[in-house]
Amino acid sequence: MTDTQTDIYTTTVGLEIHVELATASKMFCGCRVAFGGDPNTRTCPVCLGMPGSLPVPNEKAIEFTMKIGLALGCTIAEHSLFHRKNYFYPDMPKNYQISQYDSPLCYGGAVEVVGDWGTHPVGITRVHLEEDTGKSIHIGGGGRIADSDYSLEDFNRAGTPLVEIVSEPDIRSADEARAFVTELRATIEALGVSDVRMEEGSMRVDANVSVRRKGEKEYGAKVEVKNMNSIRSVIRALEHEEERQRKALDAGEILIQETRHFDEKSGVTSSMRTKEYAFDYRYFPEPDMVPFEPSAGWVDSIKDSLPESPTTRRERFAREYGLGVKDVGVLTSSLKAAQWFEAAAGAYEGDAKKVVNWIIADLFGLLNEAGLELWESKISPVQLAALVTLIDSGKISGKQAKLVLQGMFESGDDPEKVIAEKGLEQVSDEGAIEAVVDDVIAENAEAAGKVRSGNLGTIGFLVGQVMKKSKGKANPQMVNELLRRKLS
Repeated sequence: MTDTQTDIYTTTVGLEIHVELATASKMFCGCRVAFGGDPNTRTCPVCLGMPGSLPVPNEKAIEFTMKIGLALGCTIAEHSLFHRKNYFYPDMPKNYQISQYDSPLCYGGAVEVVGDWGTHPVGITRVHLEEDTGKSIHIGGGGRIADSDYSLEDFNRAGTPLVEIVSEPDIRSADEARAFVTELRATIEALGVSDVRMEEGSMRVDANVSVRRKGEKEYGAKVEVKNMNSIRSVIRALEHEEERQRKALDAGEILIQETRHFDEKSGVTSSMRTKEYAFDYRYFPEPDMVPFEPSAGWVDSIKDSLPESPTTRRERFAREYGLGVKDVGVLTSSLKAAQWFEAAAGAYEGDAKKVVNWIIADLFGLLNEAGLELWESKISPVQLAALVTLIDSGKISGKQAKLVLQGMFESGDDPEKVIAEKGLEQVSDEGAIEAVVDDVIAENAEAAGKVRSGNLGTIGFLVGQVMKKSKGKANPQMVNELLRRKLS
């Protein structure tokens, strides 16, 4: 994107986030909710839309939805209604989806997004509950419906409780969208209502993108972008779509309201269909269910049960552990990462910043190479705390600790066991080290003379020679002190 384009155009983005709830059973029947499995093994007459079957709403799903709404600062509706959203597609066996239209469970609210632009709220239009669709499997071609020979339907997912969170059009860039999705994901994970695994479809992001010339009051054509299965995909898709629309406007083309598919491999969007409007779905109230009117007592009990929010956790980490913004951001990127760190900090009796440094500077490097998350490491929080404690005690040096950490990462063994197996225990016996120091001084008379004459920079060379002669086992602090004492 050029600076000229940035000056000419304004980009507006609104997001629709779908989150599968971690309930034991589906939204309107007793079929089990789980990821994967043999096709069509978790179905029944209700989720297959058999004639005469009636939906029974899942109370836990309604509670989870209100929990999300309250965490986002939404108002819980005193009167809420389910509707039938009518459309004909193979993944909906009833040919309609039970969803919500103009009477959602939650409305209003906001998410604070933080970045180079500062801090500003992105409004929440609504948080509503619906049932998920089945999964279409396109056989042949590139796995896309347009190229396939035929399609198969797996209805295991059909009927899974699905929350849709709709933002206001308050987002102005791909970076702001990333910040919004990241914060929203962290909030929902903290609530424990979903595993929010984008790679498994537990959290799915659709974006509405429009570009208009600055000064124009009307939004440009709204283009919906689908198939973004990671936060990285969200950034790539929005950057591409924003650029595509800007170039089209530069060329004098007329943009239309449509739905576009993001291709992960090519990084571009392609047209799927012209955008539907609400009246296309012929919404009408679900006749087989009465309206929902959650009591004030129920809402208050859910509000009282809300856990610590990501924002509050970040503030607490900065206050209690004296951490900077960057470190706090890394350690609170997910609930599991935060819990892992707190367990390590709790097991260590010293300054928690030392634990943070070993996590961020060293452990993360090993995890990235292995493609693992912090909580998936063989090293437990208690083991990392024990390693840092051993450094403090002088049993091993910081350099040796890196080798010990590598061994722990590979085996999952305690640091003491790795130290013993690798023969890495640091020598802190003054008499033993003094003998090596004396040898080094005798063997490097010229360097020793420079130190005696006041050239203290040369002492580093002598320290290195002692460490080499002791095979890295001598306590470097003691080596430095002995050299200075003998050559002063």
